[in-house]
Amino acid sequence: MRRKYIAVIPGILAMVLLLALACTTQDTPAELPDHEHADQVTAPSDQQSRLDIIKARGKLICAGRTDLAGFGYLDDTGVNQGFDIDLCRAVAAAIFGDASALEIIPISASERGPTIQAGEVDMLSRNVTWTSTRDAQWGNYTNVMFYDGQGFMTRQDTGFTSALDLNGATVCVTSGTTTELNLADFFRQNGMELETVIFEDTASVYGAYEQGRCDATTSDKSQLAAIRSGFDDPDAHVILPETISKEPLTPVVAHGDDQWFDLVKTVLYVLINAEELGVTQADVEAQASSDNIVIRRMLGAEGEFGQSDLGLDADFAVDVIKAVGNYGEIYDRYMGPDGVAFTLPRALNELWSDGGLIYAPPLR
Repeated sequence: MRRKYIAVIPGILAMVLLLALACTTQDTPAELPDHEHADQVTAPSDQQSRLDIIKARGKLICAGRTDLAGFGYLDDTGVNQGFDIDLCRAVAAAIFGDASALEIIPISASERGPTIQAGEVDMLSRNVTWTSTRDAQWGNYTNVMFYDGQGFMTRQDTGFTSALDLNGATVCVTSGTTTELNLADFFRQNGMELETVIFEDTASVYGAYEQGRCDATTSDKSQLAAIRSGFDDPDAHVILPETISKEPLTPVVAHGDDQWFDLVKTVLYVLINAEELGVTQADVEAQASSDNIVIRRMLGAEGEFGQSDLGLDADFAVDVIKAVGNYGEIYDRYMGPDGVAFTLPRALNELWSDGGLIYAPPLR
């Protein structure tokens, strides 16, 4: 059954927000953007938890995006899909047993901090790099969902084969991001001259790059691969070999509600443990009677791992896995060899048992 989502277009940012975030050297609080449905979200009080508010509302509100293949995009039918979006669906399934009890609010890169700081949404799942400043200011970062690193893309006909060839180049970049800061650091560290062309939204960055307004563009390598896959001639563009930063992409919730923070983390732990244990979307119900004690515990058939403390049903993991599959299935759905978006080797995003960094605490 096709699940439907309501996509709400964000309001226009006030000029003060652009000035505060466009060219800053750190992520700082700013005025909250005026989203159309912002009044649907109430910050938790001493008497009411975030989970209580969500249950009373009847749906989860998640900030995401609609413009990046593989991670958050609109499919041919206008349904919001992607790696980041599926985590929102998984959390909705955990709470309601229904992955469609969800509203996705698309926001720009510069809106991410103000949106989560003010509790305007329940969670943020939108290619967010976990940094120390953001952790202190924005909210609580749950668990790394995707390990990435920043790189550069340029046209084949430039002859560039290394990021070190870009001395004096013009580079298109998104404002209010770690990408912009890492770009400046890399050029300064290597004694290179840089001219930037800065845009607030991702689409404008890559539109300018395609029009030849810059020699190169820079972002997380996964994002560059996603954008490259949508070009008329992907082979005319090359992603240079250097990785100039660490970019742990992590969902975020507002500070101040430990139960909600733990709930979102635990849903991600379920997805990772399910892949490790071989529990899939197709066989999750049958696996509840497995002779593997760990699987039975995860699926709520025996014992517990804190479900009641989180305000969830004992068998919530069954609903989660039925809705979106395990971590590997989500990855493969969008970026695997037969992915609907593009192909991107898992690399660091393999399970720890397969030589990667994807690792979750045991559910017990």
